[in-house]
Amino acid sequence: MIVVPVYNKQLISEGNLYFQTDEFKNLGGRAVQGEKVVLLQNKSFQKRNEMTEDNFYPIGASGILSTISPDGYIVVKVNNRVNIDEIAIDQRHNIELSISRRPDTEPANPEKEMEVLRRLKEEVKELSSRFQYVGFFNMMIDNMNTVGELTAAVSYWMKNSNDDKYRILAEDSAATRLELMEKAVVEFVEVAKVTTDAATAQEQEYKDMYRESAIKKQMEYLQKELDEMHPENQTDVQKFEEKINEAGMNEDAEKEARKVLDRLKQEGKNSPETGMLYDYLDFVTGLSWKKQEAEFIDLSEAERILDEDHYGLDKVKKRIVQQIAVMNLKKKQSGSILLFVGAPGTGKTSIGKSISKSLGREYVRVSLGGIRDEADIRGHRRTYIGAMPGRIMDAINKSGVSNPVMVLDEIDKLSQSYNGDPASALLEVLDPEQNNTFTDHYMNVPYDLSDVMFICTANSVDTIPEPLLNRMEVINFTGYTPDEKLKIARKHLLPKSMASMGISSDKLEVSDEVLETIIEEYTREAGVRGLRKRIDSLCRGAAVLISKGGQDKLSITKDQLRTDLDMRPVRRENVPDKQKAGVVTGMAWTSVGGEILYIETLFTRGKGNIIITGKLGDVMKESAQIAVSLVKSLFPEKAKMFEENDLHIHVPDGAVPKDGPSAGITMTTAIASLLTGNDVDPRIAMTGEVSLRGLVMPIGGLPEKLMAALRSGVKTAFIPYENEQDLVDVADEVKENLQIIPVKTVEEVLKRTGVIE
Repeated sequence: MIVVPVYNKQLISEGNLYFQTDEFKNLGGRAVQGEKVVLLQNKSFQKRNEMTEDNFYPIGASGILSTISPDGYIVVKVNNRVNIDEIAIDQRHNIELSISRRPDTEPANPEKEMEVLRRLKEEVKELSSRFQYVGFFNMMIDNMNTVGELTAAVSYWMKNSNDDKYRILAEDSAATRLELMEKAVVEFVEVAKVTTDAATAQEQEYKDMYRESAIKKQMEYLQKELDEMHPENQTDVQKFEEKINEAGMNEDAEKEARKVLDRLKQEGKNSPETGMLYDYLDFVTGLSWKKQEAEFIDLSEAERILDEDHYGLDKVKKRIVQQIAVMNLKKKQSGSILLFVGAPGTGKTSIGKSISKSLGREYVRVSLGGIRDEADIRGHRRTYIGAMPGRIMDAINKSGVSNPVMVLDEIDKLSQSYNGDPASALLEVLDPEQNNTFTDHYMNVPYDLSDVMFICTANSVDTIPEPLLNRMEVINFTGYTPDEKLKIARKHLLPKSMASMGISSDKLEVSDEVLETIIEEYTREAGVRGLRKRIDSLCRGAAVLISKGGQDKLSITKDQLRTDLDMRPVRRENVPDKQKAGVVTGMAWTSVGGEILYIETLFTRGKGNIIITGKLGDVMKESAQIAVSLVKSLFPEKAKMFEENDLHIHVPDGAVPKDGPSAGITMTTAIASLLTGNDVDPRIAMTGEVSLRGLVMPIGGLPEKLMAALRSGVKTAFIPYENEQDLVDVADEVKENLQIIPVKTVEEVLKRTGVIE
């Protein structure tokens, strides 16, 4: 038995139903001549793999697959309406059902039905004479023996809804059903006639419009002759002719450019297409088509430039120097696409400018944040009014060279819409095997992007599609330590801010103590963007005092900061000296860097319920369930505590969404601490996923988490044993001032924290 769900098609009680072969196989899965077919009516349009049992109406139709035509259609001979008594859909989306025949309560008058059928055939055939394929359609109409067959044949074009079609099928009286089908077909014919009459009137309107266009064309030819009498009007054509000859375009590009130039020659000065043709030629001739010669780059000089512009970031600089070395040896652009991932203000975008400087190349930046239209990447086709090239080719044009350093900023902020997926369009741009023939829709000719050095930036890789992420080499930008921030402020931020405010170095003095106070008390970030703003604010205030005069040199003190910055110190989460049993310090990672968090637990009189609060995501809630089960297994003698009480697990900052499995060990330790009554030193922090076997599993974001722990006063940090290899990415300052203990099991953590003996 073949089960075929249909939508917006009129099912009938008897007669032939026609399907396209591909349509039938997509709906029913297979097509076997002579096999029984059950037709179900969908309530709404759904793909086969998305359907559920309640998606179908309770009445359908059954019959036999009578014909599989080599011409691409299938005929189902329907013989009964049926009740759908039971229906089930398995995991493979197969539909299993049981049916029973649904008899008519009142038969239709055969003579009346034949008269209605004859009249409707004439109406439909008269209407079909206005369309193509008249002969084939009329032959089908002549072969139909019931009003139901005719209704089903035209049901796809009817204006009545899917519900209306089902009401016809569900009507138990055959006589009433005949009236409903007659009404539906007549309504369809009348609406179609009005539509075709309107189309005929529109056709006449088009003829008048074409005549007007021909007259305008004649006027343009006359204008062209006038232009030839005035040579100054030919300067643009000659200019583009010279540019095309000198550009060094590839064969396809030159052919397209000359084709557009010929059209420009033929168009009059006042033609509406002249501006579009001019803009196109101006764009393609302005591009750099010639291959740039590979230049040898001094690695020592490149390292000096990178160190001069950015403090720290040793891992990033090392990878960039490696890239330059490969380019020197290959004498061409390396195929790697770099993706810089890190919190805001960590230097991802600015180091792109330093890379271009060290390579001696032009620098261009393309902001991708919020782009939701594929045309922003590939460009608009020139058939559209206001067509423009995509952002990639526009940036190449602005750079004036074919091998710039191009920073694709905020690649994780791309979004999708009905206009296409810009992330998919970037697949070709960032694939070294394909981008040598990248075709922008506006240009309509291939352009070689293989010499462009692409650098992408993102705050997180979570929202980047996997195929796009696979084309890029991820380099993580960890946050800066307070010591690194101090050196950046002293070496880069303060001198730049003073210079931008017109303050000379002999007019303003800012001590390291002041900068340290700003870093520790007036910023809360992984990067230095907020620090730069605070220093700018400080310098603006100093500029006012210096402008008023009266002081040879202004010195800012720590006590003045609250007034000078006009803001309160940032509330920083420092660990307390002591906390009661059931509360444990954890470590978390966010898009702006690392944070510490507290897992709080409490028993209240109840019936063994588990209450979880703090705006936690599904993964974190599952971690809490695992933690509870694990603690129950570790302390079977205390099972009664869980039976007679409700366990409440809370993570403070309830307005902030939290998710991820890395708080598993913290939750487990907190519950065990509550159960035993042994408190955990708040200066001990931990991170790690736990399994039901009691293992501590690896996590991500370790450098940021440890940095946040040190900043908050934590002295000891437990991390998963498998994350020990990630300590190479952790700043030396953090490793020197924080006792980091890799652990394998939950029991090991509980013993080391004093929760159990």
